[in-house]
Amino acid sequence: MKKIGVLTGGGDCPGLNAVIRAVVKAASVKYQCEVIGVEDGFDGLVLPNRMRVLTPWSVRGILPIGGTILGTSNRANPFKYKVKTDDKSEVRDVSREVIKNVQSLGLDALIVIGGDGSLKIAYELFKMGCPVVGVPKTIDNDIMATDVTFGFSTAVETATEALDRLHTTAESHHRVMVVEVMGRYVGWIAVETGIGGGADAILIPEIPYDIEKVCKKIKDRKDTGSKSSIVVIAEGAKPIGGDVSLLSAAESGGSAERLGGIGNMVGDCICKSTEMEVRCVVLGHLQRGGTPDAFDRVLSTRFGVAVVDLIAKKRLGEMVCLRGQKIESVPLSEAVKDQKRVPTEEGLVKTAESIGISFGR
Repeated sequence: MKKIGVLTGGGDCPGLNAVIRAVVKAASVKYQCEVIGVEDGFDGLVLPNRMRVLTPWSVRGILPIGGTILGTSNRANPFKYKVKTDDKSEVRDVSREVIKNVQSLGLDALIVIGGDGSLKIAYELFKMGCPVVGVPKTIDNDIMATDVTFGFSTAVETATEALDRLHTTAESHHRVMVVEVMGRYVGWIAVETGIGGGADAILIPEIPYDIEKVCKKIKDRKDTGSKSSIVVIAEGAKPIGGDVSLLSAAESGGSAERLGGIGNMVGDCICKSTEMEVRCVVLGHLQRGGTPDAFDRVLSTRFGVAVVDLIAKKRLGEMVCLRGQKIESVPLSEAVKDQKRVPTEEGLVKTAESIGISFGR
């Protein structure tokens, strides 16, 4: 093992720099191996002058810093790559160019740090002969085959702190606060934030909600002397028989569909039904940014070291993962076959319902 590459793809999240740092330091200290940083996700393997050598010196001080020093992109899919010409743009498959560039760099392996979208791209490239290994990253915590992804813990901590602050203003003004959190099509952030932050209702994609039951919960609280309530809603939540709320549709060769707006919709319904003042807070990208917490720093470091060890053992086409307290690995095919959803009849949901939190069902 003489030279490896590393890129960060998809949305940013706390802990990316910690993984990059661990990869560089483990490759240098343990294997005397050179590391090439690929900038701006898969863009860096298509566009010119988007790579640089990474050394232990160049990654000093980045452990507590959010984001990624390499940059990232959630639009750069080599299999559906948007190419602009003089008078128009078209979508092309440039995957073979990507593999050719990996080969020309002389990389023993390419480390892809990404969520389900980036890891699916990595798996498709691996099937074409590209030496790829994966590291699971997403605040959504929706990647199969790993108990948790780095970035998730910090996102929940950020959202929970927001709920702590909203409780006091809700109580002061006797209001209902609707807090919309990220998570796309799964409700992990919403559930853990709702439990940790003392929410009264949690609405998640896995359980289509009945708005009347949500409103009844708030009315019952009001009738028993509670003059404020907190509702946490995942951006991908939807009513029974309804669909998700979109800010924009998916683009061919561009970004995926953007979820959002469900918090205001639910807030309007609660206001009309309960005749209480309602305010909606959309946390948005606050959950992605900022300093990673200690858990994410440690997990990121463990993943970074483990993925370098994986390459040294020539176990390509695999992804590192957390199982219990151990760092293990699984084939990329297993990691991308489905999304990890919140169980609705056990675990966190049952815990929440046992203490009176409503899921609108």
